[in-house]
Amino acid sequence: MRALAIAATGMNAQQTNVEVIANNIANINTTGFKRSRAEFTDLLYQVERMQGVPARGGENVVPEGARIGLGVRTAAVRAVHIQGALEQTGNNLDLAINGQGWFQIEGPGGETLYTRDGAFNKNDTGQIVTLDGFTVDPGITVPENTTDLSINDSGEVYATVDGEAQLIGQLTIVNFANEPGLAAEGGNLFRETAASGAPIAGVPGDPGFGIIKQGYLENSNVDPVKEISELISAQRAYEMNSKVIQAADEMSGVVSKGIR
Repeated sequence: MRALAIAATGMNAQQTNVEVIANNIANINTTGFKRSRAEFTDLLYQVERMQGVPARGGENVVPEGARIGLGVRTAAVRAVHIQGALEQTGNNLDLAINGQGWFQIEGPGGETLYTRDGAFNKNDTGQIVTLDGFTVDPGITVPENTTDLSINDSGEVYATVDGEAQLIGQLTIVNFANEPGLAAEGGNLFRETAASGAPIAGVPGDPGFGIIKQGYLENSNVDPVKEISELISAQRAYEMNSKVIQAADEMSGVVSKGIR
């Protein structure tokens, strides 16, 4: 009975949906996290009767055919790159991008990775790095005798040394033609792919680029109420598919008992 296999694909799809929602909820407090959404498409259809062909020779065509769907499959798990709320921290090495853009990070092996998580720090040599110790690109080293560090909206980094402000670097950010095409690497880092397109570098505040806000971090864009609502919906859909399997099994039982 096809209903058993069809309902099984529905249960599998809703299981994937719940897993995506669970990951969103787990990262509700992850800085710069972007929620994901599972996308589904229907499977092939089995044609019982073709539409648009004559019912008999020389007669009018059949206006509607009979097609039986064979279920559902997961088409994609899409990252929703919507701006998260900015939260003030007071730390002068916490940076948030207000608008479009990604920080560039020099990852393992010199590979350039990208992040919206601006919770930066200094390493033992004074370089600005991520919480995992990866260097922010372009590299900026803070002098040892710095008493204050200031970063303006355009990404210019000033260090106050001996009571005098000195320009020590310029932060740049990048955009992508297709942000959902970026590959998540974990650790709030993303990697360029053929689907995302090549990075387009620019200075914060340029047309099409966001600005830098010092002393702020971008919160996760996960909406708890929306996630709980979608979780309940996925749970109900899973239950309905399980009911279809139960009903199909009972119908099969009726047939087998009748034969005996």
